[in-house]
Amino acid sequence: MDATNSVSKGVFVFKNGATRVKGRKKMQRCNSLLDASTTKQHWFRMYKTHWERLRQMILKMQTNSYGKIIDDLLKFIESCQQTEMYEGFLPTAALLTGINQTDHLSQFEKLAEDIHNNTLSIVVLLPSRDGSSLKQAVETIVAKCIHGQQTDTAEEKPLRKNQLNLDVLHAWYTETHINCRVKPKLTVIIPDFELFNPLVLQDLILILDSYATTLPFVLVFGVATAISTIHNVLPYHVTSKIKLSIFQSEPSGTNLNKILEEVLLTPFCPFHLSGKVFKLLLDIFLFYDFSVNGFIQGFKFAFLDHYFQQPINALSAIIDDADDLQAIINELTSAELEQIRQLPSFRPYVESLQNPQEVIDILTNDDQFKRSLTPIIMKVHNYWFTFHCALQILHTLVSDLPKAPLGRQLRELYCQCVSCDVTELPEFKECMHLLSFLSKEEMLLKIKQVLDVVLQWVDRNDQLNIEGCLVYEVAPLEAMANGLAILSEELAVASHEQIDVDTKQDKQTLLSSQMGRQELREKLLTAAKHAKSESAATRAVGKIMDYFLGNIFQRHLHPPTGKKVPLIELFLYNDSSFIRRHIIGAPRAAVHTALNNPQFYTQCECCTLDESSCIIPSLPDLSIAYKLHLECGRMINLFDWLQAFRTVIDDVNSDGAEQQIDPVIQARFTRAVAELQFLGFIKTSKTKTDHVTRLTW
Repeated sequence: MDATNSVSKGVFVFKNGATRVKGRKKMQRCNSLLDASTTKQHWFRMYKTHWERLRQMILKMQTNSYGKIIDDLLKFIESCQQTEMYEGFLPTAALLTGINQTDHLSQFEKLAEDIHNNTLSIVVLLPSRDGSSLKQAVETIVAKCIHGQQTDTAEEKPLRKNQLNLDVLHAWYTETHINCRVKPKLTVIIPDFELFNPLVLQDLILILDSYATTLPFVLVFGVATAISTIHNVLPYHVTSKIKLSIFQSEPSGTNLNKILEEVLLTPFCPFHLSGKVFKLLLDIFLFYDFSVNGFIQGFKFAFLDHYFQQPINALSAIIDDADDLQAIINELTSAELEQIRQLPSFRPYVESLQNPQEVIDILTNDDQFKRSLTPIIMKVHNYWFTFHCALQILHTLVSDLPKAPLGRQLRELYCQCVSCDVTELPEFKECMHLLSFLSKEEMLLKIKQVLDVVLQWVDRNDQLNIEGCLVYEVAPLEAMANGLAILSEELAVASHEQIDVDTKQDKQTLLSSQMGRQELREKLLTAAKHAKSESAATRAVGKIMDYFLGNIFQRHLHPPTGKKVPLIELFLYNDSSFIRRHIIGAPRAAVHTALNNPQFYTQCECCTLDESSCIIPSLPDLSIAYKLHLECGRMINLFDWLQAFRTVIDDVNSDGAEQQIDPVIQARFTRAVAELQFLGFIKTSKTKTDHVTRLTW
């Protein structure tokens, strides 16, 4: 009989002497899902350029943030086999990363790569999904140790699954590194310690400890909660086999604060969030997942949507100088110029102009309007520059006050300052009142901190000048610094001796014959509130507080509204409902829509419904069973439900209640009911065996 003449010959592969091609063809990288007409538009190019710049800044900050903890961990792995303190114990490191499971796994993937590149180690990443049983955990460790070190050109055949055990690993390790003076360590990283099966983990540690004399194992635990979790999971007879070293990484909240203060909440970011949108992203971070990466991706989504909604928003780009901005403006079409004229903040600007001819030219002449756009947009850039500087000054003053009425974090201040006039809030007035109680030395220290903040912003501007980027106006900042320096010198020489108030002049003012009774009453009350004597230091502190209020906060910390800042819409994103709809999912509504009207997602013509309550045979079985269960009450009779299901599926042969039900229809119904139970719509009834209980209403 011919070897290939078989009914099942299609199941097998006949190589016909062909050998396996060495090397695999690399897949071509997909640069973008957008077409060329979109990627060539000016708004997309500006978005891509600025987001890449922000991404590099964030990546640099995160690298510096995790750099110290990674260096300490690498030193631990290098030195754990060279000292005698680990003799008889299994070297173990516990890395506390904080409650953040999403970023938690990506951090340990990066950590495994750093350990592999910077130390003499064979690294094995063992997540909980690869260690559901002891056999699977050992097989994963052995496979990654042996197969991970083999090159593509190696002639050795990969070991079968039943050959993967620690004896084989010991033989391979001894044979491979027999001539090596320094042998590599076997570093096993468990990134999700809390999710690992405790019994499997205990047995695994005991087995690895039994091989510790011949195989240099090093364990790294990724702990997302607290170090007490290790002692709760591992009993004493297991913890006595390991020598634990604890490493504390930066919490995700602190990491986010640094990113906000250094990158996102700065004038060097061309895109700003309104108070509602920013608070929404913060709430997702604080109350859902503590994911810094999730916050950054939400910010990126808002950034892209801001530029995509209106291409004119690309005018908010960080440019090198006014000439580059003018070049961008010259590319605007008449329709885009009309969109700018339709912005809500454009009308107050036009109404503020005194020259009628200038108003006519801006509204009718596109060339004149293009020339006038450059100084307007430059004013918005400078507004954000002074706004963020004043915001940083306010944070320096109020962050350490008792009970922190305005909050201790810069992100809390930003939400309030960008939403309303912060100087009108009762919390702000309480902060100013508390600051006025500071001693002379404490106030001088505060002023020094404020001057350091102003100097830092001036240095940032100088750095941008060196890099060839947009240079902001630093004259308002220099005015702040000069005014505060003069007031601080006055406070430094002021004494605490009481200065008597001239009571004679007060008596003559109060006893004036032309004064009415009501006016006299008000002046008496005012005089009673103020002390009759005060020191020079108190007066100087009062002047400083008035300067902070009038010359800094009221002048530079007003909210970005269209009445005071023209064309602010180009820089500010405030569509919180759109962000909420796309970032915070509504799974219950989506599941109901998918089951009640499958055509909404499948776009299948055979599932088109005239009304949402209609049931047609071409619908999926799960959808039919779901729509039928909506017509029932709390208790659903399975036999009646099956009869209704059969009526919809096979309406031709549905006559006669005594007719035998087709086993295929019954199987389809059983599967649909099981899927509904899995989705959580029904559950089995304990009182009636032939009924199910409906869980949703």
